[in-house]
Amino acid sequence: MQKLATKIVEKPWGKRGIDPRFGADPNAQVGEIWFEPPPGRQLDVMAKYLFTTERLSIQVHPDDDTARARGYPRGKDECWIILDVADDAELGIGTVRELKPDEMIVAARDGSIVDLIDWRRPQKGDFIYNPAGTIHALGPGLTVLEVQQAVDLTYRLYDYGRPRELHLDEAADVVRPRPHIHPLDSIVGEQSRPLVGGPHFGVAWCVGQPPELPAVMHDVQLLPIDAAVGELRPGECALVDSATARNLTSEGKFVLAWSAETGGG
Repeated sequence: MQKLATKIVEKPWGKRGIDPRFGADPNAQVGEIWFEPPPGRQLDVMAKYLFTTERLSIQVHPDDDTARARGYPRGKDECWIILDVADDAELGIGTVRELKPDEMIVAARDGSIVDLIDWRRPQKGDFIYNPAGTIHALGPGLTVLEVQQAVDLTYRLYDYGRPRELHLDEAADVVRPRPHIHPLDSIVGEQSRPLVGGPHFGVAWCVGQPPELPAVMHDVQLLPIDAAVGELRPGECALVDSATARNLTSEGKFVLAWSAETGGG
């Protein structure tokens, strides 16, 4: 088990006084907590926690082919496990009706995009898979564990007047504005089970012990949720080998995330 260094990132939309198990300054406005790969090593998959008090930008990610054509190693699929919600919690995923991409870009320019997003009231335990091309935005009141393809590649469509760059031209041939209905969306529940099996990454929800796992997994990351797994505490992350991953036990819940790419490390 190789513990990864924790990176605590403050954001204007972050939250003060997050769970002390994360080891953050209670006065810090924490938006993200993520974990740094070992020195000299790259990981295909990234896991991070998000803490929100307001709406984040409306955005979209490109798929592998588009990203590689633009000089990036991969595109970005991602997924969310909703760990906690406040009374005002919301998130946007997909659109309320199908639109043409150019209609979506026009709506992004004039701000009417906000009314076209499918804003939902999530519940603790919701699992949402967010494939490349899907318009999305986290709202306030959320504690989320996000697992994603590891690439810093986001196209912002709308940011509520904040002074940050938008990427409307880049997003025009990426965005697929339609209602979000995905077969992997579910509720994690009280039993161990796989949540994602590829093609880019795998995720397993583990209650006490893992479910049956794939024969081949690369760069398996372990994230305890509400109880320690061995010496690893909630809020931490470690790399474990496949054999170790299959035999983990805990008195609580934990998540395993791994690369499903054949070229994984």
